Amino acid sequence: MLKVPAGEDRLEILEWMRNPAGSATPRDRDADGVSSTSVAAALGMSLPVASAHLDLLARLGLLRAERTGGRTVYRRDEYRITEVKHLFEKGW
Repeated sequence: MLKVPAGEDRLEILEWMRNPAGSATPRDRDADGVSSTSVAAALGMSLPVASAHLDLLARLGLLRAERTGGRTVYRRDEYRITEVKHLFEKGW
């Protein structure tokens, strides 16, 4: 069972991904983003849970996913995040 609702986990991931450099190991981080392994380790969740959250955030367009070297790395899509934030501020 998750300690916090899943929506809060996804918000925590987005917040952490603003500056993951201090937490992610060099192997799990590159200029294009971070891996699901580094997200799971940094936020204390299992790899399958982190991967599921990252996949959903990518499908929503809030993250960009790229395959590099046999793994997927994720990075924030700041433009899309700003768009969604403005919609919620308007009460949509």
